[in-house]
Amino acid sequence: MRSPSTFGRDTGLQVRMILTLFLLGAVYVVLMGAVAASGIGIGAAVAIAGGLFFVQLFASDKLALRAMHARVVSPQEAPQLHAMIERLCVQADVPKPRIAIAQTSVPNAFAIGRSRRSATVCATTGIMELLEPHELEGVMAHELAHVQHRDVMIMTVASFFASIAAFILQWGFLLGGNNRESPGILPLIAVSFAVYALSFFLMQLLSRYREFAADRGAAIITGRPSALASALMKISGSMSRVPQRDLRAASEMNAFFILPASPRRSIGGLFATHPPLEKRIAALARLESQLQSRPPSDLPPARGYRELTRP
Repeated sequence: MRSPSTFGRDTGLQVRMILTLFLLGAVYVVLMGAVAASGIGIGAAVAIAGGLFFVQLFASDKLALRAMHARVVSPQEAPQLHAMIERLCVQADVPKPRIAIAQTSVPNAFAIGRSRRSATVCATTGIMELLEPHELEGVMAHELAHVQHRDVMIMTVASFFASIAAFILQWGFLLGGNNRESPGILPLIAVSFAVYALSFFLMQLLSRYREFAADRGAAIITGRPSALASALMKISGSMSRVPQRDLRAASEMNAFFILPASPRRSIGGLFATHPPLEKRIAALARLESQLQSRPPSDLPPARGYRELTRP
């Protein structure tokens, strides 16, 4: 078994994640200062956002499975998938998550859950039919890396104050309606708009970082980066053959998928939830070269996010 300390560790990438979270925190401090100055009462906004946060944290897994029409399956119902994930969990040193299957032609997979012990990993029937076993193993290892890194919890916490900003934007006038002596509601709405825009950009950046980290984690768990690279290319290439109706139905889960169901090119990739496919493939190719040249126990330390994304 590989040491947990080597599991997907990339110091440079972790530093950039922490920096992004720090910037998010700084933006949210500005928002809360604006809320306090507006006179509408900071307690009400925090209470409302706290309720949204609670629902998002404890019900997001159920909502995601329902959105994908997925159901948790037993070892008797999906013995090969269970056996594969059990092996990967031993390699990754993580508790075995619940396993679900979504009946859809969209070839994809995702992981949800607020902690390692409450996680669920879901594969679609489309991806199980498309990929070879070693490729599917790479995809499942990627999802287990998300579980190991607690990515769902990180993104939920990161979006907490963005939810406050969005709420104020939608209901700001109503929040200030009972306090007509306060002139602060319009400046608060303006600050909320800026906070929401900046936090959206930073959260997309954080999301792309976590995909690189999960790819690296999958490569280390399986020892076969090329298997995940092959799976990503197959998934991307098959999307054009999936009915548009099915792609639209699955698109609300794009942020969780290993590859967006309907990938779109945004300006400079600034608003994408996933890194460009070619950069992910290139990073996996470099890891494959490392693994082929040295045994896993003798691999050099990770060289950071720039190494992963360097052309």
